[in-house]
Amino acid sequence: MFSQDRDQLRQAYLTAWRKAQAGKPLEPVEQQIVEVASQHPEYHALLEQGEAAIGREWLPEGGESNPFLHMALHIALQEQVSTDRPAGIQRLYQGMIRHCLGDVHEAEHRILECLAEEIWKIQRHGREFRPKSYLKCIKRRGAGDRPRD
Repeated sequence: MFSQDRDQLRQAYLTAWRKAQAGKPLEPVEQQIVEVASQHPEYHALLEQGEAAIGREWLPEGGESNPFLHMALHIALQEQVSTDRPAGIQRLYQGMIRHCLGDVHEAEHRILECLAEEIWKIQRHGREFRPKSYLKCIKRRGAGDRPRD
């Protein structure tokens, strides 16, 4: 699944979804894709479109969000947490889950806002990833605070 080809990456999502719907065995990365996609029922119709979904553009100017990017960010975050890279992300992830009263999906969405912001800064300013800035953002969004009421 490591590729610079957007269409090839999107195809991996479609293939995993199709295999899961057919009850076929999944590779570990496909299982991860299906688990993330399953948490997003709003994307199911898109995934069922098959190849018609590959070339679609989602423009932020139009208030659109790219579902393939969103799912990829979930997978990236899960990889970060599993390896604790950047160092400290596991602790903050658990703190965010507590802050969100055990709602893992909500916690991930709050963290994804920080990850997307860091990616935007990298693209916008042509700089390297700054782990301290990323972790600080996660803390600000609630990982270091008391749970909400």
